[in-house]
Amino acid sequence: MSARSKARKRALDALYEADIRGQSAVDVLSETTQRRSDDGQAAMNAYVTEIVDGVTAHREYIDELLGSYSMGWSLERMPAVDRAILRIGTYELLWRDDVPDAVAIAEAVALAQELSTEESSSFVNGLLGRILELKPRLALGTDTA
Repeated sequence: MSARSKARKRALDALYEADIRGQSAVDVLSETTQRRSDDGQAAMNAYVTEIVDGVTAHREYIDELLGSYSMGWSLERMPAVDRAILRIGTYELLWRDDVPDAVAIAEAVALAQELSTEESSSFVNGLLGRILELKPRLALGTDTA
């Protein structure tokens, strides 16, 4: 597993925990970082923080997109792990030029296959594929969902 794949998984853990506990993902990640430091564990890959900070900064817009294009599935109805995976995938698709679009989607689908329901990987793939189709208009601000 690549360093970035591991970072995505750790970011997913923080986003998921924050969602379940009703806390800020930044705070959850900070607690985790402090705990790791106190236990003498190695520092986390900086990409974990970049993902959590990026998703947090753009979460309102990300959630608006996911809610608008999820075809009958409200965010509240989605499993919490799927919400976190979709938030990471959307963040990488729209704001991380250093991550190829195909990689962002493939990594999200792989997380869904590993950690969520049998149907989740298809759902994640389809929804992120739709956001990718809309990306040129979203980036220009002509389609804000």
